[in-house]
Amino acid sequence: MKLRLALVDDHAILREALRMMLSAEADIEVVGEAGNGRDGIALARDLHPDIMVFDVGMPDMNGIEATATIVHRWPEIKVISLSTHADRRFVTEMIKAGASGYVLKSAASTELLRAIRAVAQGQSYLCAEVASAVMASVTGDAQRRGQGRPELTFREREVLKLLAEGLRTPAIAERIHAAPSTVDVHRRNLMRKLDLHTVAELTRYALRQGLTEL
Repeated sequence: MKLRLALVDDHAILREALRMMLSAEADIEVVGEAGNGRDGIALARDLHPDIMVFDVGMPDMNGIEATATIVHRWPEIKVISLSTHADRRFVTEMIKAGASGYVLKSAASTELLRAIRAVAQGQSYLCAEVASAVMASVTGDAQRRGQGRPELTFREREVLKLLAEGLRTPAIAERIHAAPSTVDVHRRNLMRKLDLHTVAELTRYALRQGLTEL
């Protein structure tokens, strides 16, 4: 029996390339595609694929939130993250959300099929570059704790990025599909965690830490 896969990524060209690559495998069938997390949840509900390949940063619900919803509602569906980000925070949040695998887009041609095979057999899978990045990050944890560098959630990083781009609260709320009051809460949490007191200080922090790209 073929493995039934669904692809969720906001880049149509990438989805097409992945579909062509995966459809060439005799034991894999791509049964659906979506361009954002909310539509990905609808795919899970309507098609019930065996495995879903999810991007992390997408409009109208990111991959972390969508993965958490899918794994909670349909735990038999396995999720593999296919992302541009090797940062341990993204990897950790996807795994906490319930993802069984994490592969970088730059390694998709060589590692995505390995991840699919592993996850289909009930295993977990991190591509080599992600595993190395996570190991390096874990090794440096003690040093970072000594420096007092705080951990930000994916949503906090998303709000920080948009603040650094100059967006105001209503525009950020529209972009992340949240209430303005929720954006204000994230901003206050950022200021508290980072011990910063103005948007200008948050912007400078984002630029220094390289957090302006999600």
